[in-house]
Amino acid sequence: MNAQVQTQQKNIHIGILLATGAALGFSVKAIFVKLAYAYHVDAITMLMFRMMFALPFFVVIAWMEERKAHKRISRKDFISITLLGLVGYYLSSLLDFTGLMYISAGLERLILFLFPTMVVFISAVFLGKRIQKEAYIALGLSYAGIVLAMVNDVQISGEHVVLGSVLVFIATITYSIFLVGSGEIIPKVGARRFAAYAMIVSCLAVFIQFGFTHGLADFNQPMPVYAYGLAMAVFSTVLPSFMLAAAMHRIGASKTSIVGGLGPVVTIGLAATFLAEPLTLMQLIGAALVMGGVYILGKSKDK
Repeated sequence: MNAQVQTQQKNIHIGILLATGAALGFSVKAIFVKLAYAYHVDAITMLMFRMMFALPFFVVIAWMEERKAHKRISRKDFISITLLGLVGYYLSSLLDFTGLMYISAGLERLILFLFPTMVVFISAVFLGKRIQKEAYIALGLSYAGIVLAMVNDVQISGEHVVLGSVLVFIATITYSIFLVGSGEIIPKVGARRFAAYAMIVSCLAVFIQFGFTHGLADFNQPMPVYAYGLAMAVFSTVLPSFMLAAAMHRIGASKTSIVGGLGPVVTIGLAATFLAEPLTLMQLIGAALVMGGVYILGKSKDK
């Protein structure tokens, strides 16, 4: 085995580890949110704490990237980054956090995991990309799985599950729009530079909304709420964001999305362990269908 092959295999192994770490980091976010909601904190306050703790990391990253950059970001690209940050990070996070008030952590992660199917739809409609035959099978499996998981949640949590599911589904759509749009901007400005500025925009938007809708008294929260906000910022925002970018660089978007299939399984397991969410056969079948659909979609992209 020559050195080049060894290097390629090493990159693949590192990429898989990074993708696994990203999936675990993103998965535990819903657990942190649900645990914080036990202290009667609302969605925008919890989101504000997450962004408040994450902002310094992204400011430092943006500063470091600017020092390395050969040219400044154009006004047109900066406007695009701002709009994508508002849609992909701010609006998606707000809808997601609000939806989590009504549905289980496991169902939330399954719905969010539909984003590869949304990217296929958006790319077909706006970029004229043809949907492959395998993709239709993948879409059918994925959405059948979500229906099963929703029925399971309705039986357990009640009628508000539909509202929560719709909010998280819209969050998935807005995040998918962000992913499609970022594909046009990242080659111009760089992945880390783009992510840092988009997140800074999102943080500022959350702070502005919090300022208009809440008072200073809302900063006074139990210590665990601050801890969950910090944990989300570090382990479910900053670290997985850059792990995901590094994984995609090494093994590609398709393989990364397949490894991301660990996410719903991990979330369902953690929710059963830490949130006492019931683990049912219907939920497991729904999860298997969703992950199977995304797996087929990822494999079809490799062809």
